[in-house]
Amino acid sequence: MPNARQFDASRARQALYRGLREFFFAEGYEEVETPILVPTPGMEPHITAFPVRYEPETGVGTARDLFLHTSPEYAMKRLLADGAGPIFQICKVFRNGEVSSTHNPEFTMLEFYRPNADYRRIMADLEGALAAAEAKVGRSSVFQKRPFERLTVRDALLRETGIDLKVARDAESLAPQVQALGIAVDPKDTFDDLFFRVFLDRVERKLGVERPTFLLDYPISMASLSRASPTDPTVAERFELYVGGLELCNGFSELTDPVEQRRRLVEEQDFRRTHGRRVYPLDERFIEAVGRMPPCSGVAVGLDRVLMLMLGTRRIDDVLLFPARDFLEEEPG
Repeated sequence: MPNARQFDASRARQALYRGLREFFFAEGYEEVETPILVPTPGMEPHITAFPVRYEPETGVGTARDLFLHTSPEYAMKRLLADGAGPIFQICKVFRNGEVSSTHNPEFTMLEFYRPNADYRRIMADLEGALAAAEAKVGRSSVFQKRPFERLTVRDALLRETGIDLKVARDAESLAPQVQALGIAVDPKDTFDDLFFRVFLDRVERKLGVERPTFLLDYPISMASLSRASPTDPTVAERFELYVGGLELCNGFSELTDPVEQRRRLVEEQDFRRTHGRRVYPLDERFIEAVGRMPPCSGVAVGLDRVLMLMLGTRRIDDVLLFPARDFLEEEPG
């Protein structure tokens, strides 16, 4: 049964949504709604979608698995390819198995895209949107500390560990440096495995302590939907926003090359197959649309975490009227 704190958070949530909508409408964005039930979910290696079985009763289609979307990204990019201008969406998304103090398998996402803009412009839009929404909620000043810090992944790792990604470019050169920090290394570790192990252990919790921090320019292997930097092809124009060590979003300058997009998605299929995870089919309509998209940038933001910060709690259950943990911890039947 929801408690007084959760009811209060629900009222604050509606103020958050109003603040975001007012900001985006004033900036010329249009609100859109895309399907929650999709034939192909995102291919990110560490995200698992909820399958939903379709059983035809009216003679339309054949029995098959569909999925609850993990993000509205594919559908929104198809809208961009068909001529939509700046667009945003506030919607429920679903990721199987994710339950913790900062994860709920059903959560609320803000996703928005601006054509003819790069990732720095979308960062500025996000900074303005969060500040405006926070003012509407009226409970905190977390996002009023502007401008937010901009910090590259390379500089963050160098600052906290002494590891320079310009020198440690592969698993062979990175492994001994990670081991020297006292962090376990496995001979089978890939570069990405090693990077995330040291990042989570030594860097992440120190981000966004004094003010919100945009962490940007990720290694290119960690951004399958982002374009490479025109000045440094080893990094992608990708960013995340951190406050108090908590990650709030993932955004980038969008990849608009369908051949490269297909190659990266096939690589992610191979990763999922190798690691015993379900392999989803390629979304051919999405890949085709990528080639028709204008230069653009976009970002997905976890609004439950944003609300947590605005209300001063570290538990996602405190900002949900019906957290999944309530029924997942009950005995089925």
